[in-house]
Amino acid sequence: MKDTVGGGLPDEAMADEFDTVAWWTAAAVAELGEDHALPAACRGSGSPAALDWLATWMGLRSGMSLLDSGAGVGGPAERAAREHGVRPTLAEPMEGACRAAGRLFGRPVVVANGAALPFGDETFDAAWSLGVLCTLQDKRGYLTELRRVVAPGGALGLLVYARSVDELPDQPDGNHFPSLPELREDLAAVGITVLEEKPLTEVASTPAEWDEAAERVEEVIARDHRHDERWSRAQAQQETITGLISDGLVTGVLLACRRA
Repeated sequence: MKDTVGGGLPDEAMADEFDTVAWWTAAAVAELGEDHALPAACRGSGSPAALDWLATWMGLRSGMSLLDSGAGVGGPAERAAREHGVRPTLAEPMEGACRAAGRLFGRPVVVANGAALPFGDETFDAAWSLGVLCTLQDKRGYLTELRRVVAPGGALGLLVYARSVDELPDQPDGNHFPSLPELREDLAAVGITVLEEKPLTEVASTPAEWDEAAERVEEVIARDHRHDERWSRAQAQQETITGLISDGLVTGVLLACRRA
């Protein structure tokens, strides 16, 4: 779950996780080996099965241009390129994450706020944004911009973490979880049609070998940075979100959509 508060300046805890820790991730992968890159870079963006479900329902295929807005360190876009043959472009507001993505995968990446993308209208065949919308106050503005850069009738994909209660007992810094009815209303209002949606809980979980590789990367980061307050803040943020998900108060949902 990433991006910037209200589409503007990054919240401190969010910056720790998606800027500083992102760069540390690239360094840890360099130590451990390239086979750790995809598992570490996809952490928090759904399992491989979830990404494949979204790609299939979006109709991603070889040669299509795909924008990943709020791309983090680029793992999901890289998997889409390898498994489905798309040509990915990454847009990410955190400079550390952009540098990490370039180091890990070498795909085109630009430091850019998802609420003001530096691309012309109808530039891409498809776009997705994973774990981003739930961090924004102006969701309709962000969705309008995502829709703008996709060709008419083009595919749009989302992974959104939605609250299942009216109020959360513990609100993580920089997160603004919508309810599912609010999310559907926002999508309809900006001209995005939902084709199919699926809870993350109904998709196959991450394979054990992926979890083990990602955990090894996290162990190296902890070894080198556990006394850094930025690491501590990022850990606390993740523990809060993980607790909300474990308690069923926040749920992940995949949405395959079209530009109406």
